Amino acid sequence: MKPLLFLATAVLAAQTAAPPSWKTLKYPPLRDPHIPEVTQFTLSNGMRVFLLENHELPVVSGFALVRTGNLFDPKEKIGLAGITGAVMRTGGAGGKTGDQLNEQLENIAASVESNIGETSARVSFSALKENSDEVLGLFKSVIAAPSFAEDKVDLAKTQEKSGIGRRNDDPGDIASREFNELLYGKTTPYGWRAEYATIDAIVREDLVEFHKRYFFPKNIMLAVYGDFDGAALRLRLEQVFGSWTAEQPPVPDFPKVEAEPRPGVFLATKDDVNQTSFYIGHLGGTLLDKDYPALEVMASVLGGSPFTSRLGSAIRVQRGYAYQIGADWGANYSHPGTFTIVGGTKSENTVPAVKTIREEVDKFIQGQPSAAELQSAKDKILNTFVFNFDNPSKTLSRLVSYEYFGYPKDFIFQYKTAVEKVSAADVQRVARQYLKPQNFTYVLAGKPADFGTPLTALSLPVTPIDLTIPEPKADVSAADEGSISQGKQLLQKMADAMGGAAKVAALKDYKVAYSVDMSGGSGTMKAKQTQLWMAPGTIRQENDLPFGKVVAYYDGAGGWIKLPQGDAPLSGPVLKQMQEQSFHDLVGLARSASIPARRVNYVGPGVIEITDGGLVTRLEIDEETGAPKRQMYQATGMGGPQQVEEIYGPLQEFGGFRLPAKSTVMQGGQKFAEATLASAEFDTGLTRAQLSAKP
Repeated sequence: MKPLLFLATAVLAAQTAAPPSWKTLKYPPLRDPHIPEVTQFTLSNGMRVFLLENHELPVVSGFALVRTGNLFDPKEKIGLAGITGAVMRTGGAGGKTGDQLNEQLENIAASVESNIGETSARVSFSALKENSDEVLGLFKSVIAAPSFAEDKVDLAKTQEKSGIGRRNDDPGDIASREFNELLYGKTTPYGWRAEYATIDAIVREDLVEFHKRYFFPKNIMLAVYGDFDGAALRLRLEQVFGSWTAEQPPVPDFPKVEAEPRPGVFLATKDDVNQTSFYIGHLGGTLLDKDYPALEVMASVLGGSPFTSRLGSAIRVQRGYAYQIGADWGANYSHPGTFTIVGGTKSENTVPAVKTIREEVDKFIQGQPSAAELQSAKDKILNTFVFNFDNPSKTLSRLVSYEYFGYPKDFIFQYKTAVEKVSAADVQRVARQYLKPQNFTYVLAGKPADFGTPLTALSLPVTPIDLTIPEPKADVSAADEGSISQGKQLLQKMADAMGGAAKVAALKDYKVAYSVDMSGGSGTMKAKQTQLWMAPGTIRQENDLPFGKVVAYYDGAGGWIKLPQGDAPLSGPVLKQMQEQSFHDLVGLARSASIPARRVNYVGPGVIEITDGGLVTRLEIDEETGAPKRQMYQATGMGGPQQVEEIYGPLQEFGGFRLPAKSTVMQGGQKFAEATLASAEFDTGLTRAQLSAKP
């Protein structure tokens, strides 16, 4: 029994022995990736084709790379390329609507997608091998024969405008956007931005013409990879694409970047945050620059790690000035990228953090990295190298991109070899040659009232950034004495129908209550709304919602809003919404003929247009009875301007006045809410003190 006891003891000892330290683990060096042979040829119509067979899975995928981009947007229609790229797919193609394409592709677990970026358009597909012929046909129709359905164009424009309306929500996004616009120049294709006006200027025909100019066979590289026979697929591609023989002149070169340095501090004030997001730096270079490998190693030493890099250690670990910090030498295929130091810090640490960053960059330029820093930076870059080729899709995409931008086929291996050879002296040389702290652009997005130390302590010029989003230009109809007279007559008929023009003009105040059904993605939400109005345009709105009570007050110039979380002064989109609410009030509109600032204009059978400064609405009125039928206007939403239509039901009498018993609100063509009038009181003696009292 003793041997068995000894054996059991030995096993137990082996099981409880301490595991080896991770420091003793040894790994073999990463092997260089194998680049498979890619078949290249040109179809009879001039389209270049790249095929890469891979039989691991029964799937065929591919993409078309088209030489175009948003750099070719007309200045007055910025956003055209992006909308074209989206609606090529959503708007239908080849005689099928976008919804029909969706259904057909979903039924066979396939996809076709399209988009247009800065320097290329990309249309891609993926399908099971057995369905690849069917999907290739759909893929070709999206590339060559998109329908650009009008409703999908309108939807894409609405989505773009929603993005414009939300672009100041996140301080990090603000800092990134403003940094890039400052470096490239806001009047150049690399730095300008879409606005409501440029999106509104885009019409369907613009998409058709943009597509016609850039989508032709000789301007396209087609890549296909997956489970297929190369010879058979070559014949199939000729069958599918060969008959498409559209011709256009060669596409011009992309514009050159000719920006000047923008040194100084640029401040985007955002008072609803307690931290500062920052972008610091200047223009970088291209991937073809001879010093790019050394510059990437340099940036990794400086800020490649949030904890162990020079900036990470000094700013985050030692001083605790930043939540995050990093540096990157940005490079693009065709034009300079940006060198950036990016991070976020508490508001009160803003100035010391920026000062310390500048000090650390100055010190970094003066000395060489240690051997450990250099090796760590190079290992980080080289250890990610293999992931450029970890699947056939990435491999083919990279090779086609090199061809697209005119890079050598072995560029990635030239780059890898160059990174391996970077020395500490190289890092110091490129830091001294390329880093220009005196030209740094500092973009800060935060709340300056909480900075503690003023920005003037940085001894740099400080320029405020205007975050105002320009309102879309109101579409106002032409008017003459006849149309204005006719408009006032029709408005008076509406006032008579609502209780008498004289009574409406003399009205001092009213209080109305509604029950409201609000439509949403998760169903209908019930609410109660009470609105108090006092001439000439003071309103108080009380909303009882499932999650609590929301009260807003507006006196014609400003006001406040009280939410379950607390109260705040009216500002931004909420202030604009209350201004519009006051203007669009039906009783107030009925008094418009007696308000000097307003113009009432007859614009068509039963329709008048009322304007007041930049506010515009159209009222459709029954010319026989004077009853209001609907109101149409563009309103401010949290996601940008929205087309609103209020459809009015029959008039109901309350105390000698008549108001619509029901109204349905449509936003963007979709039902948003339905309000039923519960009660109404007029000339109750309301005072401004009552309206302005906070609950």
